[in-house]
Amino acid sequence: MDGEKVSIPRYRGSKLNKVKKLDIFLKVEDPYKLTSSVGGTFSIISFMIIGFLIYSEISFYFNSKFIFKYSPDVDLEEKLKLNVDLTVAMPCQNIGADILDSTDQNAMKFGELIEEDTWFELSHEQRIHFENKRHFNSYLREEYHAIKDLMWKSSFSTYFGDLPTRNDFPNRPYDACRIHGNLVLNKVAGNFHIIAGKSLNLVKGHIHISAFISDRDYNFTHRINRFSFGDPSPGIVHPLEGDELILNNGMTVVNYFVEVVPTTVKTFLNSISTYQYSVKELTRPINHDKGSHGMPGIFFKYDMSALRVTVSQERDNLGMFLVRLCSIIGGVYVCSGILNSFTQMIINFVTCNWGRKGSDSVSQDLSNQYQKIVSTEPM
Repeated sequence: MDGEKVSIPRYRGSKLNKVKKLDIFLKVEDPYKLTSSVGGTFSIISFMIIGFLIYSEISFYFNSKFIFKYSPDVDLEEKLKLNVDLTVAMPCQNIGADILDSTDQNAMKFGELIEEDTWFELSHEQRIHFENKRHFNSYLREEYHAIKDLMWKSSFSTYFGDLPTRNDFPNRPYDACRIHGNLVLNKVAGNFHIIAGKSLNLVKGHIHISAFISDRDYNFTHRINRFSFGDPSPGIVHPLEGDELILNNGMTVVNYFVEVVPTTVKTFLNSISTYQYSVKELTRPINHDKGSHGMPGIFFKYDMSALRVTVSQERDNLGMFLVRLCSIIGGVYVCSGILNSFTQMIINFVTCNWGRKGSDSVSQDLSNQYQKIVSTEPM
């Protein structure tokens, strides 16, 4: 036991001291650093500018943008969903609604439209609802290019729902027919029409039997509450929704030429395949004596666009975002340093204090250090 030696490890300091010796960047000693009110003012202003620019850059990064791309539509097997809700100022027993596409198939086998007897005149609450929808949809069509980014970023796919339930019931027979429902069609050109007489399906096509309807019973005044293709999606405006056409001549043919555009909407959360459309309207009275022939009714003649629109929500990558943040901080720091030096030079030149204040301050600091060293020496 006595011959054993006990070694006690000694603390040699932190290993970071070896790392500190590798520091190649020059450091300015505290006695040689000068502070001034001008430099402090520039520092505060610089911090405020850096904070504001960083906040703006972060807001811009999270404020995504939408990119529109166009490509040929090659998905020919996709189905076309039609959403309809309109009211015609004729009883349901006098009109018929169906669709024929370019394949000569009666598309009613892909769904069923509901015919519901009603009154064309709306109640007070229904009229307020419809007029609001009418004016709002008109505003969206006129100002679409100015507010399209806001609409695509919103989470509202429909801005107005169905008409509210009627509370008062007129004391007269039904004078209108509400036609509503959904149909899943072939993705080809077609003709959705509402004309007088019920339809009778044949081997190829169909006919409408209107022999017992007189000319004075024709009235294709109508109101469109809903007419769209595909599933609802934010940013898409349906031009025909909220339209109301009052006809003074019952023997009138109303043509809507609709071009359906396949649209894919890709956001950060999901991806939707839907459709949007453009429309042209042509109204023509039927007068056989003047050579204006045809069949009175409402015709929605739609055709498919050969191009597909892809709307993608994008933002800059994270690397570019970090580079811009670093450039903001470094740029403001360097510019504020230059302005501070220039301002200090002008102040010293005006006050005739060129180089004196700095030397006096350094001499005073060195004198203070010498006094401390002398006071610490043993007597």
